[in-house]
Amino acid sequence: MPIITVRIDEELKRKMDELSYINWSEVIRRSIINVIEEESKKKREQNKKKDLERIKRASLEAEEFYNYLGGKESTETIRDWRDRNWQS
Repeated sequence: MPIITVRIDEELKRKMDELSYINWSEVIRRSIINVIEEESKKKREQNKKKDLERIKRASLEAEEFYNYLGGKESTETIRDWRDRNWQS
């Protein structure tokens, strides 16, 4: 298992020594895990927001394209294109 070093001031060390029955390594380990979980959750939430923004953008672009096609359904538009090609 890797070892990390944490620097603390003398006052904090004295207080920790007074509570010598506490496994400080475990306290620090749990704290690190909690911070990692919180940050991971924040990152997931940010990704969700980015995904929602992309979905909104795509929806607006689809609506613009729909309007560009004259408000026709895609099947109607395809039929029109096919009809034009057959007539040419």
